[in-house]
Amino acid sequence: MATLATVGSSSVLRFNKTEPLKTNPSSPFLGFVTSQLSGIKISCNLPVVVAPLKPISSPFTPALLPVARRICPFTGKKANKANKVSFSNHKTKKLQFVNLQYKKVWWEAGKRYVKLCLSTKALKTIEKNGLDAVAKKAGIDLRKE
Repeated sequence: MATLATVGSSSVLRFNKTEPLKTNPSSPFLGFVTSQLSGIKISCNLPVVVAPLKPISSPFTPALLPVARRICPFTGKKANKANKVSFSNHKTKKLQFVNLQYKKVWWEAGKRYVKLCLSTKALKTIEKNGLDAVAKKAGIDLRKE
């Protein structure tokens, strides 16, 4: 059974659970309800089933990945801020980057090659002093690479 209740300025149409709702589209009751409902709220006394929220299995991880910086791990050299000076003596800022190179260097203690990203200055220092001494001074562990 459907009842129409007016609360203040709004009208509420309530359906009781005892009366099964008709699903026949040619029914005059449903045709009346669908054509005359502008501005009327419909409520039904059916039990509301709320699904429990599923916990997130893994925490949110951002899509941004860490970017490799242009710093030599052995010498600590990094980009230098400088001025680019034109013929008219107009100065604009620029960066002078370190000459970083990817090299495979033979590691005598580990009896293997180690792939490193190092500056050309660090490469000369490694040739002079040895890879173990330079890595130990810089605090770099070559075993995990």
